[in-house]
Order: sequence, then structure tokens, then C-alpha cells
Amino acid sequence: MENRNQRVVYLDYNATTPMHPDVVREMTICLRDYFGNPSTLYAHGQTARKIIKEARKHVADIIHASEGEIVFTSGGTEADNLAILGVARANHTRREHIITTQIEHKAVLNSCRQLENEGFDVTFIPVDEFGMVKIEELKNAIRDNTILVSVMHANNEVGTIQPILEIGKMLKTKNIYFHVDAVQTVGKLPINVTEMGIDLLSMSAHKIYGPKGVGALYVKKGTKINPIQYGGHQERGLKPGTENVAGIAGFGKAVEVTRESMEKEERRMRTLRDRLYEGIRKSIKHIRLNGHPESGLSNTLNVSFEFTDVEFLIMELNKYGIYVASGSACTTFSLTPSHVLLAMGIPANMARSAIRFSLGRGNTEEDIDYVLEVLPGAVERYRSIPKRRGKDNVA
Repeated sequence: MENRNQRVVYLDYNATTPMHPDVVREMTICLRDYFGNPSTLYAHGQTARKIIKEARKHVADIIHASEGEIVFTSGGTEADNLAILGVARANHTRREHIITTQIEHKAVLNSCRQLENEGFDVTFIPVDEFGMVKIEELKNAIRDNTILVSVMHANNEVGTIQPILEIGKMLKTKNIYFHVDAVQTVGKLPINVTEMGIDLLSMSAHKIYGPKGVGALYVKKGTKINPIQYGGHQERGLKPGTENVAGIAGFGKAVEVTRESMEKEERRMRTLRDRLYEGIRKSIKHIRLNGHPESGLSNTLNVSFEFTDVEFLIMELNKYGIYVASGSACTTFSLTPSHVLLAMGIPANMARSAIRFSLGRGNTEEDIDYVLEVLPGAVERYRSIPKRRGKDNVA
């Protein structure tokens, strides 16, 4: 359990974020006062329906889409599944090939593996040493029977931002659907689905100071897609079941709040991230920066600490109230090295010593300085264990 008197520095905002106070207030009002079923005709139901409509507008506006193109889901994972499985199954009679990358979130990778079980061909294209998609590899992978290309906007582990605009322009001439997992970028980067040539885009509320258990999928008008669940008419039949009104309201408010401060926060995060990396670089030897040195999320820093063990470092920092991660929250309990880092060509021992620092609204310069006071000692304690250095050194 946490020591309530201990200083806490939370640096795992890519895993989840605390709800913004305005979001909590919005949801509290809904939970207390607006419990009606949005599908009913009387006043309570129509009020709930209006709340959903307002939230849908906020979500649509932040990606420059129309309200009718937003489908609310239970989160980013369901949005990814609906996009990939829904489009593939709706179009399989004429085409049976999918393209994605080796560094996607498990929600995308495992959806594609399910399609392989159903008889589809899937190409997992490689990335370069910085985690950037190889455009030529993508072009060469396209076939006459390719249905869909799925590429994340920015990687959740190393922060590398992919050339979505370039990919979208290329696919527009080939009659291939383009899905983008933007769970880590909505509210952090400007997104215009029309200009970027995107047909489907996944979002999640709890990454932008909203509630867990709610997300959305943008589905461009005219996209041929099947549901993956079956029931009533809700969400154009693509997400049947009574809507999570309070969660959707919280999502809408989170988008509204995040959008207002996006540019300011982007600059502030970049300053804090650079301060952290420069401090690490100056105080700790034998490190490796993982990710693109220029095209990366302003809040994300992934560093390997050679001759160390990531589990030791995470738990050691935890003693001081510093909370960091080794990678995606969906793979935290796996003992295998990050599939993202391995795809980037990083040796397994370096991948096992990588920490992801992801910053957010609550972080300050004082937080960064505190981490820089504690981290070098934690690294040195592990490296000073007898025979440890020789055991881990594969150089």
C-alpha cells in the first residue's frame, strides 16, 4: 500500500491518467440526476440522449469529423477490434489481406492474429531502429487483395510518431481502408481525419483524463463494416447495448478540457521530458535512448539502463514514490522483452532494462529533479551487486 505521507511522482500517464476535476463533476451530475435510458421517449431518456449528443460533438470536433461518424465503445481495445475485425469480415468476399506493423498495441496485433485463424493473410511490416514504419516496406506489401492497413499514430512505449499523412495519401489512390490507433495522440497532437486520409480511428477516454471503460471509433461515412457484437440499434448497431451515459459524458468533457490546453501542455511536456533526459544522460553511464530523436511524443521518454534489471529499478523507484513502467500496461506482467523494442532491433538484454517515463498534466520541474536525485543511486545499487555487471554485460 502507498504511504500517504510519501512524496508521489507519477510518471506513467501513457498507461492511464487521473480524471480531471471537471470530468468528475460532469460524471457525478449524470450518475446522480440523469439515469434515464437514452432509447426511451420520455424526458429522462431524452435528457440522457442529449448528453450523449453533446459528448459526441466534442469527440468529433477534436479529430475534425462529423458527429454521425463517431461510435462510442468500451475503450481503445474494443475500438481497435471493431475496426479491424469489422472491416475485414465485411469485405472478405472480395479481398483477404491485411497489413499492420510489428510494433502495434496488442489490441491490434491479436485482432490480426484472430483474422489469420479465420483464413486471412496478414503482413506485419518491420520498423527501423527508431521505431519508424518503413514506407517502402509498406508499399511493397500491398497486394491486389489488400483490404486494410492499420498503423498506430504514435507508439505507446517509445513515443515514435508515424508518417500517417504520407501513408494516408498513398492509400487514398489504392482503394484500401486505413485504420489508425490514436489512443496515445488524441489530445496530444492535432488530428484531421480528412486531411490525413484516415477511414477509421481509435480513441480512449482514460488516456486524456477521462474515465476508464469508454472510448470511441471514428468510422468514415461509407465505410463497409460489420458489428462484432449483436443486440440493439445503439451506436448505429456497431456497439449494441444501453449506453454508458456518465462515461460518455466524462469522455466528452475530457476531450473539451484537453483540447483547450493541448498546445500549451505539448510545449510544457517537451521541456520536462528534455530536462529529464539531459539529467539522466549526464548522471548515468551506459544508457540508450529508445525511440525517434525528433519525431516523438513530447511526454514520452524510453531509456535502457545497461547492466540493470527493469523490475529491480521499478520497485526501487517505487520505494521513493516514483511510479514508472517497463512498457505497455497491457504487457506489464510478461517476463518477455518488449515486442516493440525487439522489433526495433534492440538486443534482448537492453530491452529488459528499459524504462518508460510518460509525463502528464500533474508533473512539475520539481518532480523531474526529484527523480534525478533518486534514479542514479538506484541504478548504481543494482550495478554494484557482486558479479552483476559481468553477468549482464553482453557487449
